Amino acid sequence: MGKIVIDDSRCKSCYICTMTCPKGLIKKSSKTNRLGDYMVEFNDEKGECIACAMCAKRCPDLAIEVYK
Repeated sequence: MGKIVIDDSRCKSCYICTMTCPKGLIKKSSKTNRLGDYMVEFNDEKGECIACAMCAKRCPDLAIEVYK
């Protein structure tokens, strides 16, 4: 089971991570950043994250850290 942490101060709401996650665990949030863009959030209530790190590899702003 894995876990990711998203640095809200670095996320620019490009949503690449939402399209990359094979389990669909990263979604658009209702929370906005300082520019008014909707952030992303990680929600893994069922423990499905496999810590593949695809989200972190694809993030152009290095806003995601993956833990196993």
